[in-house]
Amino acid sequence: MNAIALYARPSRDYADKLARSLALLGGAATRYRGRIVQATSLGAEDMVVTDLIGRHALAIAIGTLDTGMLHAETLELIPRIRERYGLEVEVYRPAAEAVVEFVHEHGERAMLRSVALRKGCCALRKVEPLSRMLAARDAWITGLRREQSEARGEVAFEDRDTSGRVKLNPLADWTWGDVWHHLSIHHVAYNPLHDALMPSVGCAPCTRAIAVGEPFRAGRWWWEEEAAKECGLHVTQDAIA
Repeated sequence: MNAIALYARPSRDYADKLARSLALLGGAATRYRGRIVQATSLGAEDMVVTDLIGRHALAIAIGTLDTGMLHAETLELIPRIRERYGLEVEVYRPAAEAVVEFVHEHGERAMLRSVALRKGCCALRKVEPLSRMLAARDAWITGLRREQSEARGEVAFEDRDTSGRVKLNPLADWTWGDVWHHLSIHHVAYNPLHDALMPSVGCAPCTRAIAVGEPFRAGRWWWEEEAAKECGLHVTQDAIA
């Protein structure tokens, strides 16, 4: 059974949520024209956001992070976005020298040894490249949803990151069923690893399939306590305070 057959169950107010998301994206495209980017992980939620941007010709750039440890199935979505929507995806990679030094000092599987080393790996492979993606931008867009985890239960439609930059989460109130319903009816490409019970797909060493009944992000950094399961990309001013 594929992910669409398993998950595509729209909520009763899906149409209202869709309209609200489109209004948020359209307003942001006008307000921050030339200074806004969708930071996509190429996961299911982000493919919904990219679909909305592409089909409605919104003036929003698309950017992603190639950590050097992603699954091939994830990277294969980049040319598919170009083919479907005619949009170029900006790809940001970690500084090669920093990666070589980190691996030399701590090993290729350092993330398994401690939370501190795992976060150090995320910092050089994700956080630093993201800072370059956002350097000339006033606003960015994510696929965060409140349903994804307890830590994300208070995700707002509009927030600010630690630099004070506007951060928009147009799918904040969408359910997992809404996401897959949208992918289904609009025939949006998605990562085939979702069909293998991986609702949240990150770097290959840090992602596994989940069992029935486990939380969405149980397959990410599964050896850590739930409270530690963030990579540093989605820290807000409120959280820092």
